Amino acid sequence: MAAVSPWEFDVPTDGSRTLPPDARYMEAVASQGYGFEVAIADLVDNSIDAGAHDVVIHFLRDGDRLTSLLVVDDGKGMTEKELDIAMTVGGRRDYVENSLGMFGTGLKSASLSQAEAVTVVSTTKRTRAVGRRWRMQRAVSGFECDVVRPDYAQQLIDRYAERPIVWQGTVVRWDGVKDFPRGGEGGQTDRYLHRSINKLGLHLGLHLHRFLARSDFHITISVEDVRTGTEYVNFGVEPLDPFAHPVSGHAGFPRTYTARLSDGTQFTLGAHVWTPRSNLDEFRAVGGAMERQGFYFYRHDRLVQAGGWNGYRQPEQHLALARVAVDLPSAADAFRLTVKKSGVETTPDFARSLDEATATDGSAFTDYLAAAETAYREARRRAGTTRRATIPPGDGIAPAVRETFAEEMPAVPGEPPVSVVWQRFDNDDFFAVDREERAIALNQRYRAAILGGRRGGRDDAPVVKSLMYLLLHQVYEHEYSGSREKDNLQLWQSVLVAAAGAEVEGTGEDA
Repeated sequence: MAAVSPWEFDVPTDGSRTLPPDARYMEAVASQGYGFEVAIADLVDNSIDAGAHDVVIHFLRDGDRLTSLLVVDDGKGMTEKELDIAMTVGGRRDYVENSLGMFGTGLKSASLSQAEAVTVVSTTKRTRAVGRRWRMQRAVSGFECDVVRPDYAQQLIDRYAERPIVWQGTVVRWDGVKDFPRGGEGGQTDRYLHRSINKLGLHLGLHLHRFLARSDFHITISVEDVRTGTEYVNFGVEPLDPFAHPVSGHAGFPRTYTARLSDGTQFTLGAHVWTPRSNLDEFRAVGGAMERQGFYFYRHDRLVQAGGWNGYRQPEQHLALARVAVDLPSAADAFRLTVKKSGVETTPDFARSLDEATATDGSAFTDYLAAAETAYREARRRAGTTRRATIPPGDGIAPAVRETFAEEMPAVPGEPPVSVVWQRFDNDDFFAVDREERAIALNQRYRAAILGGRRGGRDDAPVVKSLMYLLLHQVYEHEYSGSREKDNLQLWQSVLVAAAGAEVEGTGEDA
């Protein structure tokens, strides 16, 4: 048996080699899983770091077709050297203490995840307008970044003179935006803009609410036709403070707890109990009952995670009113921000610190969770109703709707959910009950008329599907239908077939 060499506590090396990344690395940069709203928020972060007071998010359309999206700010701008650094993947610049940027990849990864090309044009008070353009096709073939012609760079700056650029600023232009509808026929563009602008306004209003609450910072979303100059939309994003409840849901809250990590770093927990059954956007903008409870992490006043317990405990309906504001310490190993700035990873040390966190009156953070649960239970008791447990809805119902059902209707333990699906029928019936598959089937021939030209998907037609679930879910609670139930099913079938026929006739769809 060969003698075992002594263990090397440090790996010995023999020189080094430079191994530059393959150009296809740009594809990896663009595949970070950014959502549309998250990507735009990353660009606005750059505007805030540049000292901008006004940011304009500009959708440009040519008639029915969307052409480009631009983010324009009146920040300090960039020189040619600074712009080259900003457009370099992983390019390092000196981040000041309160910068929202971190890794040097946000501008490129956020933009190229959403668009085929990103152009950045910038000017300072002392330098001319300069521009650079990344096109994915050229980027992956050799990190080739185009230099924008100086006359066009100045033209783009001049286009936004006084709105908002005065002496300095930056324009980020996206072309070939993947999220834009391919065609604008049948009102697709208008529907897309209505839906996307609402979601974008809610996202920015929530995650940047502390900045928007200031008197010297504004975000405007607008839509313009590039041929006619007509402005279709122009509105300011309003702050959505997730802790702005009109009254507390429990006496004694909000309350501040102090926690200490094992390295001695202290941080505070702003524990809130929301008003029960609130319909305010500040409460409901985050998502369903399971999503909006938990920790709201802030980094330099920017909300980087909205809800979730980070493994400290499981989300549950009875904690729907519990929200905790946490301002992340400047440097602490217990917290790690994701590249997209859309979540925080925590260590077991964080969970341990929560168990030991106390308020000035000596009460424990664990007492807060019990108080939030009590507030929820008492609110349901005061409502005077106890709803019977039901079989929950499943596939085919939009997640946000399923969350609401879970919040409003207790589920029968251990029962598989009832799905709502489209199927091809060999008759004109509107629906069919499939007890064996635990499914409500809807006749495919009526789908186009019900959607009214909207794009279909697994969770489409949420209103119709939710109503069908409410109408039929009790059918699945027993194996057979009695005479009264059979009569009801026939009545509903007759009425819905007539209504669906009228829907088809009204839209001109071929059944």
